[in-house]
Amino acid sequence: MLVPSQKFVEPEMAESTTEEHRRSVVPIASPTIDVVVPVHNEGAGLAQSIERLHEYLSAGFPFSWRITIADNASTDATLSIARALSQRLANVRVLHLEQKGRGLALRTAWTHNDAAVVAYMDVDLSTGLDALLPLVAPLVSGHSDIAIGSRLSAGANVARGPKREVISRIYNLILRLVFSTRIRDAQCGFKAVRSDVAARLLPAVEDNAWFFDSELLLIAEHNGLRVHEVPVDWVDDPDSRVDVGRTAIEDLKGVLRLSVRFVVGRGQINLAAGTRRSVRDDMGRRFVPFALVGLTSTLISLLVYVWLRSRLSPQWSVMLALGITSIANSWAHRRWTLGRRGRRGLGRHLTLLIIVGLATVIASVVVLTVVGAAGGGLPAELASLAVVWSLAAVVRFAVISRVLDTPEPELHDDHRN
Repeated sequence: MLVPSQKFVEPEMAESTTEEHRRSVVPIASPTIDVVVPVHNEGAGLAQSIERLHEYLSAGFPFSWRITIADNASTDATLSIARALSQRLANVRVLHLEQKGRGLALRTAWTHNDAAVVAYMDVDLSTGLDALLPLVAPLVSGHSDIAIGSRLSAGANVARGPKREVISRIYNLILRLVFSTRIRDAQCGFKAVRSDVAARLLPAVEDNAWFFDSELLLIAEHNGLRVHEVPVDWVDDPDSRVDVGRTAIEDLKGVLRLSVRFVVGRGQINLAAGTRRSVRDDMGRRFVPFALVGLTSTLISLLVYVWLRSRLSPQWSVMLALGITSIANSWAHRRWTLGRRGRRGLGRHLTLLIIVGLATVIASVVVLTVVGAAGGGLPAELASLAVVWSLAAVVRFAVISRVLDTPEPELHDDHRN
């Protein structure tokens, strides 16, 4: 992992500060919330944004707080302005890094942080600040592990150009297709995480740039952490310095890297006491994904069977039709019906489901042989397959129920630094 050159610039009172203001500046030790604002060459609007954020938090925010300005390798007046703000405003500090990278700035500011909850927001304050309390409250209460602002959730109020809107929706659609994530908006610059959870997650996150928070979220979700989404009011900053094209390419590279990592089983981390115990499920909630997966795979198998039936024997046709869908069917049931990711129990789960699949193939071949001997045609074959596959679905559902009632094996840290 890259170790940045860093320096905390603690607030010192400027000579011109009045005695009254000196008495009012009482640094908060171990605040509940540390709001990190990562900046790079943002000297033009930094003071206005930090003053606005400081005023909002000072006007009755219910938790103790601190603002950390995380300057990463600025070459303009950003650092000097940040230092002046830390001298003038209570509970504002500055972190300076010699290396550039938004993810690196967040990683450094969040690591070994004495706040209970660490958060971040973009310096342009595009997200309405009224969403900050709903963002952090579920983390302070312990209900959730990570909280994110979402511009794509119902109830969000967003104003931005069509180019960014299209790119954002396509990117999040890619994440949903590749990772089956339930997160709607992985890129919104408005997130928070419990510090104890961050300590476990951060060593597993490899990116130090713009894919950092997407990777953090996907690893968290992959490990069963609870992600809370807050619909936000969000107004696009027309002066944004983000290179959208380059960022999109880097994000896609990150998607490919992380997907490979998950496939080879290196996505699990040791959450220790932070692991949330699963409740016993009576399968009511699981029945819908089970039925959808089953109906989809059955329809595909029937179509393939009918197409092959005019070219091959019934026995070969059914073996190939079920063979084409069996692996995908087993994976889909594990991912959506069981809700399992990673390597935990992978061999046991897939073995049980594949055994059921092989038994279905054998039963189908036997039944088709009997139907053929009796002189039945295609309608009789399809009817017999419908009966066999329905019975197989009952067995598969019983197997999945049994798997869900079996405790998971102990989780070990698969991450390699």
